[in-house]
Amino acid sequence: MKAVVLVGGEGTRMRPLTETLPKPLLPLMGRPFLHHVLDHLVAHGVHEIILSSPYLGANFASFIEERHGDPKITWITETEPLGTGGAVLNALDQVGGDPFFVLNGDILTDLNLTEMLAAHHERGSVVSISTFHVDDARAFGLVITDDGGRILEFREKPEDPIPGDVNAGTYLIDPVVVQDFPRGANTSIEREIFPVLIERGLAMTAFGSDCYWLDLGTPENYLRAHFDILEGRVGFESEVVAPFIDPTAEVDLRSQLGRWVVVGERAVVAEGAEIEDSVVLAGASVGRNAKVVGTVLGPSASVGEDARVDGCVLGEGASVPAGAVMGGEKIRRAGASG
Repeated sequence: MKAVVLVGGEGTRMRPLTETLPKPLLPLMGRPFLHHVLDHLVAHGVHEIILSSPYLGANFASFIEERHGDPKITWITETEPLGTGGAVLNALDQVGGDPFFVLNGDILTDLNLTEMLAAHHERGSVVSISTFHVDDARAFGLVITDDGGRILEFREKPEDPIPGDVNAGTYLIDPVVVQDFPRGANTSIEREIFPVLIERGLAMTAFGSDCYWLDLGTPENYLRAHFDILEGRVGFESEVVAPFIDPTAEVDLRSQLGRWVVVGERAVVAEGAEIEDSVVLAGASVGRNAKVVGTVLGPSASVGEDARVDGCVLGEGASVPAGAVMGGEKIRRAGASG
């Protein structure tokens, strides 16, 4: 079984963290998020992965080098952004003739892929799309189905808060049905390929699930993913002790850490520091008597002593001066562009 994992986005909503690191490689519980995605795929019998991205490709090369064993990873270079559909079409020569999974590389989910594959075959589908029911669909496009689960249409984001089934970003595709689409162009699989397949009358079905599902595309959701793992809400993640402190971190015993806190490798938390609902990434530091709430500290970022930081995102190497008070800001390191 093979899968194409879409990792080509620039992660604009996660800046400044994604200015130096692709979103799928941001650490989740101390490991690049993409490790979690690949582990989940392997657990469901997917042993060959195709990746491609035009953005910060050298980082992916390092990731692939450190990822040993299962699954086998094939890297395809994109000289220009191809979009979700273009990336899938660009990988067709690698996937073979059997149905293959397509996943968004920024979705944390414990979706049962084995059951999805079984349903795909039982229904005689050529495309299966995972769906997730939400109470307010304004942030998503709606997937409209008949009583048997066959997809009838995709609707744009509604203006009013209404419940509905939304595209959850995991697909099963029989490659033969997309072979005739032109390759090499920036194409959206959701807006340009799937609607055409519906018009052709092909069997496209929704696979509904009440699994855990979270888009890591915002700092708020990035934090939420950590908190949910700490609370044991993500099915395939191992249980961890909350707060989570990497063994290589230096956390002064006279500091105070709330339950929803993750402290990464080689991070330093000084005497009297208080941290609540935050993630401190590798090599970052929180100074003496500083207070950090609802914040992501990027790699090697620092918060000076007696500073107060609430709801902020610090990019790699960014710093908050001693005694400063900041709320809701995105902070880059001195001299960084953007």
